[in-house]
Amino acid sequence: MTGDITPPQEERIDPREGAVDAARVEALLETLQATADDEANATPADQGSQAAPSPVGEAGERLGQLEAELASLRSENESLRGQYMRIAADFDNFRKRQSRDKEDQRLHITCTTLTEILPVVDNFDRARQQLTPQSEEAQTLHRSYQNLYKQLVDVFKQLGVSPMRVEGEPFDPTLHEAVLREPSQEHPEDVVIEELQRGYHLDGRVLRHALVKVSMGPGPAGGSSPAEASIPPSEGPSD
Repeated sequence: MTGDITPPQEERIDPREGAVDAARVEALLETLQATADDEANATPADQGSQAAPSPVGEAGERLGQLEAELASLRSENESLRGQYMRIAADFDNFRKRQSRDKEDQRLHITCTTLTEILPVVDNFDRARQQLTPQSEEAQTLHRSYQNLYKQLVDVFKQLGVSPMRVEGEPFDPTLHEAVLREPSQEHPEDVVIEELQRGYHLDGRVLRHALVKVSMGPGPAGGSSPAEASIPPSEGPSD
């Protein structure tokens, strides 16, 4: 008997298995294409905003801060410089004022001291003019006295004190104090004809005014000379 050979069962394949969804692929391609177009059309600014901060931008920001700090320091420096200049000027003025006040005080003390000693010099001078020693002993005493007077005069010269020479000079109220006025045939009016008390200078400044007699000019022709006219103290300059 011939056996029937049953042919093997054919394996059927579903035509949908392994098939690619064309619509999905097409959609995916469109998405990729759109993304590529967006990246190609993106500007550098957009790319920079999406990227990490650039080192160049940080350096620029730091430079701006340093410039602001420099401007602030310059302003502060100018302010401090101005304050220093004002303080230096004030100190220099103070130093000059102190030096001037010190010199004025020294000169005032010197003038006061010398003014108190001047009457002693006057007494020495009067004694020198009035004394006429006759004996040897008196002459020796007189020489000793004159040496002492000379030492005193030398000290005055070293201090800058000098006597005034007033006779025959025009009357000057800044130097002289007129205590008498009288007519004079030899001197014109307002000329010093006699020194009654010597005046002194101290380094060009008046230490003491000279007491003087002043001419009134020639008297009446053929008339007798009137008596000397005394000037009240109020009319002469005060020391």
